[in-house]
Amino acid sequence: MFFILSKVLWFIAQPSSIVMLMVLAGFLLQPRPAYAILARRLVLWGGIAFLVLGFSPLHQFLIAPLEDRFERPDIDKGPPVTGIIILGGAEDGRADPTREIAGLNEAAERITEAVALARRLPNAKVVFSGGNGHLYKSGPAEATWASRLLGALGLPLDRIVLEDKSRNTWENALFTKAKIDPKPGERWLLVTSAFHMPRSIGCFRKAGMSVEPWPVDYRVSDPIWEPNGYYPDGLRRVDMAMREWIGLVAYYLVGHTSALFPK
Repeated sequence: MFFILSKVLWFIAQPSSIVMLMVLAGFLLQPRPAYAILARRLVLWGGIAFLVLGFSPLHQFLIAPLEDRFERPDIDKGPPVTGIIILGGAEDGRADPTREIAGLNEAAERITEAVALARRLPNAKVVFSGGNGHLYKSGPAEATWASRLLGALGLPLDRIVLEDKSRNTWENALFTKAKIDPKPGERWLLVTSAFHMPRSIGCFRKAGMSVEPWPVDYRVSDPIWEPNGYYPDGLRRVDMAMREWIGLVAYYLVGHTSALFPK
């Protein structure tokens, strides 16, 4: 139920949807004299919101605290790394899996950097966690195409462990722990997008598994006021950042993370 509610409510509550609904409601109410003032205000404020969200560095300020929360550890110090856990989310759901090995989206670094890390750590297991997270689309789990891709990129199949049931970050943590049954003293690296790392770490800690962050897929430019990418990426990245902040609060309230803003 939590999975379904989170998908439905977020589709309605994401900033881009709210802006669209404001403008649409304004146009629909415009012909009604009793609502003319309200209609003009909805269109006006919807347009202003679109400009602010799409053409300003607001998304940079929303994403930066998430990306800066965790740094990579020095893996050359301490005990050897037991395994690398890759969270799903790099799949391009619009791609046709019958025409290529795998379609990747903007989070492709979750795969590419994990493979580079696996080559650097040849004795470490490689765990991919990801099922079918679509609410309405059936089909194979992310782990299915990830297995093909990881194999095609040169990783031996006997190094790869697949968790193909999880639909969200909490289930990633829960099902991955059950799948690999980590032992005390083992060292596991967690690979996911930097902005998603706080919620991911919180979930794995709550599930009772100690992992070390290996953030990838950074989205914030340097300097933060760099105008490239404001539009059309600005509005989409505000959606992405707000989804993560709201997710942190929601996961904490339902008991899926160990802290409101893990560190």
